Amino acid sequence: MGPAPRCANHPPDRRLMETPHAAIAPPTAAGAIRAGVGGWVYAPWRDNFYPAELPRRQELAHASRHLRAIEVNSTYYGAQKPATYAKWAEATPPGFVFSLKAPRYITESRSLARSGKSVDGFLHGGIEEMGDRLGPLLWQLSPSRKFDAGDLDAFLQALPRMLNGRLLRHVLEVRNPGFLCPAYVELARRHAIPTVFTDSPKFPSLADLTGDFVYARLMRSAEHIATGYDNAALDQWAAHARAWAEGRDIDALPHVLATQPATAPREVFVFFISSAKLRNPAAAMALQERVDRRA
Repeated sequence: MGPAPRCANHPPDRRLMETPHAAIAPPTAAGAIRAGVGGWVYAPWRDNFYPAELPRRQELAHASRHLRAIEVNSTYYGAQKPATYAKWAEATPPGFVFSLKAPRYITESRSLARSGKSVDGFLHGGIEEMGDRLGPLLWQLSPSRKFDAGDLDAFLQALPRMLNGRLLRHVLEVRNPGFLCPAYVELARRHAIPTVFTDSPKFPSLADLTGDFVYARLMRSAEHIATGYDNAALDQWAAHARAWAEGRDIDALPHVLATQPATAPREVFVFFISSAKLRNPAAAMALQERVDRRA
């Protein structure tokens, strides 16, 4: 496809901690592929993804041994306490990471450029307690936020790239069609900020590579399919993930600008979000199995 025409207080069970799922490895280098879901608390996952007898306080420990990453939505509604971030990290195995959705009081503010105090409050509010479990920070803009190059440029310029000596990775999700223009892609590339790719028909979809890692949010799981996506679709997404990890662009996906030549390997995050949420863990595990099989 060518360019778009427009612009808990209880410690986890030690036995669970010492028995990681076979698919889990510590993929921290460029070129690693991580499949995951949004959150880990969802009642229909009981006796589906989670064994019926599993204590609820052990759900995160279980999920993090069957998935490579989890996108945290609760931080979108408000920053958590430092002790909460530390507890989440302690429950998970080496190599696992969380992606945190930045608070909406920042991304929905009238001016992104003037949100620096709120950004600092979030970044210095305890997320460093996650240590090496801290993955990308997702800045999700609402569909009502139009592309304002000056405002966005100032916001991205001010985003800290280090926190207490640790590299911060930011990713931007745009949901207004006005971002489907060369000016946005060029701006994101200047700041080396990846742009979320989504397969959802509700939001703008652009696969233009604008940063040094790839972040996809897949939102078309179907409840009547045990793995959310059928085998052909999972095979195709596994191929796309491998291409991204190898530093290749994908002409078959929608772009604003022409596809780029191959570059250095990239880390890839693929989250199954929303839609038939019941099936998303199975979809993530099926995708991970496919990409690991070819590793």
